Amino acid sequence: MSLLLDTGHAAFAGTDPVALARRHRGRISHVHCKDVRPSVMARTPENSFLDSVIAGVFTVTGDGGLDFPAMLAGLPGYTGWLVVEAEQDPAQANPLTYARLDPANLARAAAPEFRIKKTSVPRWP
Repeated sequence: MSLLLDTGHAAFAGTDPVALARRHRGRISHVHCKDVRPSVMARTPENSFLDSVIAGVFTVTGDGGLDFPAMLAGLPGYTGWLVVEAEQDPAQANPLTYARLDPANLARAAAPEFRIKKTSVPRWP
């Protein structure tokens, strides 16, 4: 059985995504890359999941506290998709700004053996 590793949701649940990547690398077929903001995570015990999302707990790779270079290094030989996502309130975090940030941050974090295929970000008027 294959696994989807969602870095942000794993961290939010209190699990280390780096440890998950290393432990289950042979079963991971899909990775959702999203970062978490430690300052918002610190308030999580008093907030619901939805309140935390609205407060901005999730963000794009490189904009929070997760160790993406270590997580990606824990997936040697991985050839599946790395899906970038943020789950942010567009009223607080401009979607186009963050959509442009994420691929560059992920490419910098990737181990040399990763081949990051850049896709174009739509240009809205």
